[in-house]
Formats: sequence, structure tokens, C-alpha cells
Amino acid sequence: MNVSNNSTLVTSAPIGITTKDACVDFPIFDAKSRSLKKTVMGLVGGNIDSGRKVPIIEALRDITVDLEHGARVGLVGHNGAGKSTLLRLLAGIYEPTRGSAEVRGRVAPVFDLGVGMDPEISGFENIMIRGLFLGMTRKQMLEKVDDIADFTELGDFLHMPLRTYSTGMRVRLALGVVTSIDPEILLLDEGIGAVDAAFLEKSKQRLVALVERSGLLVFASHSDEFLRELCDTAIWMEHGRIRQHGEIEDVLRAYKSGRP
Repeated sequence: MNVSNNSTLVTSAPIGITTKDACVDFPIFDAKSRSLKKTVMGLVGGNIDSGRKVPIIEALRDITVDLEHGARVGLVGHNGAGKSTLLRLLAGIYEPTRGSAEVRGRVAPVFDLGVGMDPEISGFENIMIRGLFLGMTRKQMLEKVDDIADFTELGDFLHMPLRTYSTGMRVRLALGVVTSIDPEILLLDEGIGAVDAAFLEKSKQRLVALVERSGLLVFASHSDEFLRELCDTAIWMEHGRIRQHGEIEDVLRAYKSGRP
């Protein structure tokens, strides 16, 4: 996690996240490459300011939020609106170009279920590595490994290298680890797929329990049903800005109508 004067991690204060007029910019040095612009826009959203000598992707603009312990916040918006970039700002992965961002507590960023997993080692070994990546200790993961193994229903495959797994089996393993952690701040980017309906329902039950254990949740999703189940407030993102922040039903209604 990168920490600077603009983006700080504080562990002694009560759990929470505070940003003030935070902006995130990405310079595009190869201004002649349209494909590069499109690639970056697809990753972070926002707007291109091409009036400068070096064009800038304005990924996030004037983000001001104050999230305290107990907050359950959903992020809504079209693809490229800035939801994933905002999660990365809140996690401290991106530092604000201007403004400030303060994180108070241990963050568990769950953006990509495959991050932190090694295809050349066994499922059991990947359980340990993924848990450590998410901020758990080795002792804590050893205490949870049997429960994770039972949840995945992978049996003897857990002794085999991850490269022998199907996509669905990898998702099962990753979900087993993710839903076993005890986060202070849980930043979740929806990434459930490639599993059968029965296992998906089982996963949702564990995700609900995970959220209940977490001190603070920010969850980006396109599923209104899932957002309503896990969150009580929401932020509507549009072109890298916060369009509306309020009660979940009010924000979802405004987002669907296109009018705050």
C-alpha cells in the first residue's frame, strides 16, 4: 500500500475512511495512441483533458466522503463511471493527485478473486497465500483451513496444483478464502461467476456473514438485489464524480431514472 502526505493509513483512530476533494489523474504520455487512451479509459473511467501538453485521464474528481464504523455503502454507476477507481483510492492503492484520503483500519481489498494465487502450487498452499495477502496471519489461516476446504467441496483437488483446476473450481477456492477473513474495512468489487446456481447461493450466504463481521463495507455491484441485501446507503458514480450519496433506495431510484 502506498502512503504519502495526501494518502495516509491510520490504525489508532476508530475505523473509517475520510476523503476531502480527492482527485486521481493519470497522464497519457503517448498522446498519439488512441488505443492506449481507450485502454486506460476502460480501466479507470473518467474524462480525458487533452488541452494540456500531456493529456490527462481525470479518473476521479472532487471525491468527498466520510465513512465510519458500521457503514454499508454500495457503489452504482455504468461501466467506466469510476467505481473500481474509487475502491482503489479508498484502499490506498491510488494516491490522490489533489485533495486527501485517510484510511483508519486494516483494509481487505477484494477486487479480483484470482489475485495472490499461484497456479504452480496446491489449493491448500494457495489458501494460505491468499489469506496472508488479505491481511490474515498464518495462525488465523491454519485455524480456518478446514472450514474453507469443506466449503469449496474440492476434496482431493486441494492437494493438486491450481493450474489443474477449471475456472469454476478456482472461483470456489478463492471465494472460500475471501469469505473466511475477518476484515476491519472490506472493499468488495463484485466478481462472482463461473459457478453453479447452488454453489452461488451458498457463496452469497457466506458473503452476507462476511459483511456482518466487517467493520465497514464498500461494495461495487450491478446487482440491485445484492446491493439491497448488503448495503443501506449508496453512492452513484458518473464520469469520475459522485452524482449522489444517500439511502440505498433513493440512490438506486435516481440512478435508474438518470436524475438525482
